Amino acid sequence: MPAGQARSMDPAQTTSAIMLDNPVWHALSTIHSGLCESNGRAKRYLPEVSPLAATAELSAEAYRELAEVFRPGQAAGLLVEPSVAALPGLEIIRRLSVNQMVWEGKSVSVANPGEVLEKNDAPEMLSLAQLTQPGPFTLRTIELGRYIGIRKSGKLAAMAGERMRMPGNTEVSAVCTHPDHRGQGYASALVLAMVTTIMQRGDVPFLHVATENVSAIRVYEKLGFRTRRISQFAIVKRGPA
Repeated sequence: MPAGQARSMDPAQTTSAIMLDNPVWHALSTIHSGLCESNGRAKRYLPEVSPLAATAELSAEAYRELAEVFRPGQAAGLLVEPSVAALPGLEIIRRLSVNQMVWEGKSVSVANPGEVLEKNDAPEMLSLAQLTQPGPFTLRTIELGRYIGIRKSGKLAAMAGERMRMPGNTEVSAVCTHPDHRGQGYASALVLAMVTTIMQRGDVPFLHVATENVSAIRVYEKLGFRTRRISQFAIVKRGPA
């Protein structure tokens, strides 16, 4: 911070920053509390909805409480400090660096270029997600929020939707396009339509993208997102007793 510049004490900005620093925890503590399994200082989404988990604090006790939530063979993504080599009670399967990007663009008003997707579309949505790998997706992920998609010849060609939600912030997620339909601008149009809906609700859009996905980061920057922080997700499971 430049010398002489006063630190912002805007309560809304402070609250938003706290939530964005630990988004899974705050989503599961508020809007998505009905989709949560918890144990003390540990929470996770119902595994059939989303494989994401969080702890209220970076402590050995909290990690052990999270480990107790896992059943054999289950794994989840957890935000961790890059310097942490091990998590008590948990086994780290792999790590992934991600950019957390927050909307800083102007107000937009973009209509849905396709259609609102419903629960009966979930199998086709899952197939598209498995083909394109935009991030974790299950048959019940659609329960997290609003999803929209573009169809071509009756088949789902592209989609985008909402994942984590907490007061004042909504995550854009599952942005993907079938390889046969890339280069048409479908993903950008869907993202801007989602941004429109989120901002009309009064929330700030944010998203996560793998740090190595430089091309996607550039597209999001062009649309109006800016990297807020670079974080690390660890894919974890319950460690040996």
